[in-house]
Amino acid sequence: MKYIAEINIMPQKEILDPQGKAVKLGLHNLHIDSVGDVRIGKHIRLEVEAESEDAAKTTVDTACRQLLANLIMEEYSFTLHEA
Repeated sequence: MKYIAEINIMPQKEILDPQGKAVKLGLHNLHIDSVGDVRIGKHIRLEVEAESEDAAKTTVDTACRQLLANLIMEEYSFTLHEA
């Protein structure tokens, strides 16, 4: 069965986010001052072939932990649905 994983990877709250700071400054320069904190992350979409939803979750979790996210500086979450 095919599953689609939607993965969001964000810098940990304790880590400085220079891209987010630059975007916030850019918004301020455009006189858009109603925006609070800005954090920039990654969104990844994977198509996974697996025997079950649990097997697909394990595959996606392994991919995130071992390749997609730098767990020292980033945290991740994902949703999974049938393709």
